[in-house]
Amino acid sequence: MDDKPKRIKITIGGVTVEAALKSTRTAQAIYDALPVEANVNQWGEEFYCQIPGVKDYRETATTNVKVGDVAYWGLGGALAVFFGRTPMSIGEDPVPADRVNVVGRLIGDPKVLHEAVGATMMKIEKVVS
Repeated sequence: MDDKPKRIKITIGGVTVEAALKSTRTAQAIYDALPVEANVNQWGEEFYCQIPGVKDYRETATTNVKVGDVAYWGLGGALAVFFGRTPMSIGEDPVPADRVNVVGRLIGDPKVLHEAVGATMMKIEKVVS
């Protein structure tokens, strides 16, 4: 069995980032649902889009997320990428509007996503090594 974390590529507007997924059932369900291209929504410094057909196992349901986290919001059926503060932030960390299941982490600097503000589409694909 391959112990390397599965990786996904997230493209928002003209910006592409990669993320390493955790070895959870929800992360696997997201990986299995790819590729997905959907309208992107923005809430503060968080991008999110719908991923249909993913079961949220809620292994890590939390409102404690960090810049660079990739999370699945089960109630909204959406994958969220945090790259800064959200409207509910008190300090530097983003605060999701509802509990999310952290499924992975961006590789590299999440701040590059500031260049994607105003984008309309988000594409999520498997990275095949």
